[in-house]
Amino acid sequence: MYILLTILIVAAAIFLVLLVLVQNSKGGGLAAGFNSGNQVMGVRKTTDFLEKSTWSLVAIIVLLSVFAVGVSKNNSVSSQEQSALSEQVQEAAEVAAPAEVPVEAPAEAQ
Repeated sequence: MYILLTILIVAAAIFLVLLVLVQNSKGGGLAAGFNSGNQVMGVRKTTDFLEKSTWSLVAIIVLLSVFAVGVSKNNSVSSQEQSALSEQVQEAAEVAAPAEVPVEAPAEAQ
């Protein structure tokens, strides 16, 4: 699950970079190509769409990052629980079957 979230974050970040590169802070970019009056989306609507898309992608990246941290913490907690459980099982096995004590052979009388 963590790997899937990481892939989604990277894909959204790449798309965000491309979206920002399309924009131009001086009013150019993709919006500069729509100068004719009979376009479905005018310059202002294109700029609004790009700005809303940018903020939406930023919000998605933040939410996915927070969710990925939560998934990561759950995985680390469960691995700590598993290691603690395996230690308890190992201790119980040692108590149930104590280590063998070597028995010395009786010395022969000479």
